[in-house]
Amino acid sequence: MVFNTGAALLDAIVLAVVSLEEEGTYGYKITQDVRRTIEISESTLYPVLRRLQKDQCLEVYDMECGGRNRRYYKITEKGYAQLQLYKAEWERYSTKISNLFSGGKSV
Repeated sequence: MVFNTGAALLDAIVLAVVSLEEEGTYGYKITQDVRRTIEISESTLYPVLRRLQKDQCLEVYDMECGGRNRRYYKITEKGYAQLQLYKAEWERYSTKISNLFSGGKSV
């Protein structure tokens, strides 16, 4: 992708992916799901997950899987609220850019 993916957009994408799983989901699956939309490395994703946890948008818990602990991430109420803000802002932003690219005026 030729466009830069900033921190806010990464946060929005990760929150959207995690919100799809009611009981939460684990890091590797989040990486795979995000990669369906944008190219991202695990070394980029995990700091995003930690930041969202620190900001109380995600809660974390461990669950045993195949004799090993797997870390799960679940969206919080604060995370849902933040995701709604991101969705509204994305709608406004993408509409303006699409209008501009279509030859219309940016409003």
